[in-house]
Amino acid sequence: MNRLLLLTCWLIGFIHVANAQKINERFQVNIKKSTGPIRVDGILDENAWLESAAVSDFVMCNPYDSLCAQVRTDVKIAYDDKYIYISAECFLKEPGAYVVESMKRDFGFGVNDNFLVFIDTFEDKTTGFAFGANAAGAQWDGQMSEGFRVNLNWDNKWESATTYKKDSWIFEAAIPFKSIRYKDNIKRWGINFSRYDLKAKEKSAWAPVPRQFPTASLAYAGVLVWDTPPPAPKKNISVIPYTLSGVSANYRSDKPTAFRQQFGGDIKVAINSGLNLDMTINPDFSQVDVDRQQTNLDRFELFYPERRQFFIENSDLFDGFGTENIRPFFSRRIGLTINPQNGNYEQTPITYGARLSGKLNQDWRIGALNVQSERIDAKGIPTQNYSMVALQRKLFARSNFGMYMVNKQSFSTPELQKKYGFQSYNRDVGFEYNLASANNFWTGSLFYAKTLSPLDKPRDFSQAASLIYGDNNWVFSIKEQWVGENYNPETGYVPRVNYFQVQTDGAKIFYPKNKSINLFYSSLKLMTLNLWNNQGQYTDNTSYVSYEGTMKDRSTFGVYLSYDFVKLQDDFDATRMRKAKVLKGTEHDWYALNMRYSSSPIKLFTYAITSRFGGYFGDGWRTGITADIGYRFQPFGAISMAVDYNDIQNVYIPATDKVAANKISSQFWIIRPKVDITFTNKLFFATFFQLNQQNNFMNLYMRLQWRYKPASDLFVVYSDNYSPNNFQIRDRTVVLKLNYWLNL
Repeated sequence: MNRLLLLTCWLIGFIHVANAQKINERFQVNIKKSTGPIRVDGILDENAWLESAAVSDFVMCNPYDSLCAQVRTDVKIAYDDKYIYISAECFLKEPGAYVVESMKRDFGFGVNDNFLVFIDTFEDKTTGFAFGANAAGAQWDGQMSEGFRVNLNWDNKWESATTYKKDSWIFEAAIPFKSIRYKDNIKRWGINFSRYDLKAKEKSAWAPVPRQFPTASLAYAGVLVWDTPPPAPKKNISVIPYTLSGVSANYRSDKPTAFRQQFGGDIKVAINSGLNLDMTINPDFSQVDVDRQQTNLDRFELFYPERRQFFIENSDLFDGFGTENIRPFFSRRIGLTINPQNGNYEQTPITYGARLSGKLNQDWRIGALNVQSERIDAKGIPTQNYSMVALQRKLFARSNFGMYMVNKQSFSTPELQKKYGFQSYNRDVGFEYNLASANNFWTGSLFYAKTLSPLDKPRDFSQAASLIYGDNNWVFSIKEQWVGENYNPETGYVPRVNYFQVQTDGAKIFYPKNKSINLFYSSLKLMTLNLWNNQGQYTDNTSYVSYEGTMKDRSTFGVYLSYDFVKLQDDFDATRMRKAKVLKGTEHDWYALNMRYSSSPIKLFTYAITSRFGGYFGDGWRTGITADIGYRFQPFGAISMAVDYNDIQNVYIPATDKVAANKISSQFWIIRPKVDITFTNKLFFATFFQLNQQNNFMNLYMRLQWRYKPASDLFVVYSDNYSPNNFQIRDRTVVLKLNYWLNL
């Protein structure tokens, strides 16, 4: 094990691309100050547009990355004292033909014709901002991190308009300098423009990007050259107050109907060119989408992403540490406390919070957070304070090194702490090195963390390392994780402890040489994952071979043959329906066949199906089928239905002192119909119905959103929870919320 760790550290420390020169340095576009006012209406008749030279020579990124784009895109860019202006005329291969889901904000990239711009304001090839729209005018914006990731939960104030001609659609946008972060007195930014046209079956970009990478890859951005430096960033302040009225009724108790009247808000302060302070007082997140119900036949907790706006900006500085299954900080834990009376997680209100995040200079980034939750005496839940500080230093071309500390403090008497089990504090400290070569072919990481608490125990650490190589033909990776049995970050997400894990992957990518073949590309992959506990026992293995492919019409398919071995470290409810448990220490292995197919998003009617047939715990058999069916009324919305069905048969449960040996079976459904209506690109209505037989949950959720001004919304939210057995209502909530974004 130690040799493996030393080898991984050596590789990560010394594998770098020596030449840090910007790859697409020769792709430069000049931006000049507008000679007159620009009205954002999708009509490019102002002098600024007539006098600007267009960037038109886009290069195809896929299905091929060595050809000129088939469809023409003309991009122009200008600025004044307040805004950056961007326009794009997107010509069509077939007059009048475009593909969109709806006018819903932050649409899915792969199922909409769209134009996007990626802006690297510090030209560090790692962080930035993304803006764009689909062909129906739906806005798309996000904050960028790790050189290519776009967090679409980030939302800010900007304007856009879309118009249509017989053979093109036009996008025009005004992005306030106040909405982005950039360095003063700099005349170069990184930038790239991306175009996706489903009917033409191509993705293209102005600065060429190899087809194995997304067009969002900042390593391949071109250069935006200013005639004079953009206006110096000012200490602008945004105030976002809200008011809320609501009513809720709990039909399982004799409590009267409860009425809510709540006020609060957020304040955003730009401290300097790259540093932002977010503050919140008495926040409410009732407008956030409900989590999508998922089948859980895993032995560990499922992960649900953060959607609350306060935690989004520069979120990679906080929740970016660790790996997918070792997250020392997970913002959804804030305000989520175990109720000592029933042992269930419960959301407690947040009183206030503050976040300082962003760039100190070209090489240093900082993140600091402090949030306080309310005390609930009736439930024995104390006031709790959550804080974190993180510091990150850029190294070499695109790599970085970061350190952090997370602290959770509970304010209660020693008697209550002893009675309810709350620790006075729980802390996590650690560091991480992230490797990213200049050309993005090599990536990797090295991570170490340790928890601190009044109950100091051995093996309270976690550690992980990875090294990945990927080019146009091959992908190889090796990943390692080690988690002690007493590692316990209470403000993190660590579903499993007490293991050492090694994973290796290898894949060959095939691109057909015959261009008449309908296949875009395919890949053959082999993966194996092995785990041992800290006592040296071999506990898990998952291995599979897969063949996957994407057709030129963007339909996809995949076939997977897998093998699993598990030696249970704890008793496990194999159906998660409290029927019976497979016992700790028993060994299980099985083979399974998985298949999936997703239809082309070009069609109005779309569908996807995933199936799984194979063994299961206790020499049982599991059949699983997931289907998604949808029809879109372009561009005004879509209806869809998602169904999960699982049939588990003949799981052997060994005898115990209390129960005789037997075999159990179970069948259950998860059904999720959804209606999404976009009356305009500012007025949206969505309704979800979710039935989950596995956890006895049924929910109806409806939300109306009116964006009456940029980043200012009126929400009406209605939610019902029912018992699936008799359809008896459990509780009901109606909320009316209004917020307003005011720039001072």
